[in-house]
Amino acid sequence: MRILIVDDEGLARMRLRSLIQDLPDIPVEAIVDAVDADDALRQVQSAPEGEAFDLLLLDIRMPGPSRHMGLKLASTLRTLPQPPAVVFISAHSEYALAAFDLEAVDYLTKPVRRERLHAALQRVLQRLTARASGTAGAALPPEGPVLVVSDRGRVLRLPLHEVLYMKAELKYVTLRTALHSYLLDESLSELEQRLADLGGPPFIRVHRNALVARHAVRALALREGLGGEDGSEGWAVRVAPLDEWLAVSRRQVAAVRAALSA
Repeated sequence: MRILIVDDEGLARMRLRSLIQDLPDIPVEAIVDAVDADDALRQVQSAPEGEAFDLLLLDIRMPGPSRHMGLKLASTLRTLPQPPAVVFISAHSEYALAAFDLEAVDYLTKPVRRERLHAALQRVLQRLTARASGTAGAALPPEGPVLVVSDRGRVLRLPLHEVLYMKAELKYVTLRTALHSYLLDESLSELEQRLADLGGPPFIRVHRNALVARHAVRALALREGLGGEDGSEGWAVRVAPLDEWLAVSRRQVAAVRAALSA
């Protein structure tokens, strides 16, 4: 890969260069620096044939007429016949949604961790390999609707079909997939609205504190100990493949039954 690091902070560019050079399984032909968005655009547009940049590691906040010059640059690059891949790197997680709207491969928050950078570069390599072999469509099928969330400082893209349930607990919402559990600092009602806006697989409100993907529900049944604080019998849904039972409030039983029968 030919990589262009775009950041107005010299120490940040040096650290990224060092991290990349410490990854022995990432083939790198050249690593070049740019100090701002204008410098980066000049270098991309003036690169000789055969020496085009494959990837920009792009900061978001840089000097310029706009506070978010990295986002503006990424938008400009998309107009090129064959734009380079973009991985955003920022100290601010709140721009992740805008970044992924610009088809960024990944979004890393500072200070960048070696394993997260490694995963992002591997993803870029996969795309380049697919493009070179002419099988990009087969190698990278559309992933469908994606939920962008912040989990303890990490910005993640979670395909909706992988999300099994979300449950509000104290100050956080626990999001479960088949393999992982994430802690989100958004409210359940905010997440429910975002799910509705995204479309994709339907989710069922089973309780005031829980949303469950309909495709993950395997049973609706009465269960001991789920009827309230007294430990009595109550309604619950079984979530596969976790084999967990989540309480269903009395007022939601009819709606859950109808959703499962639809």
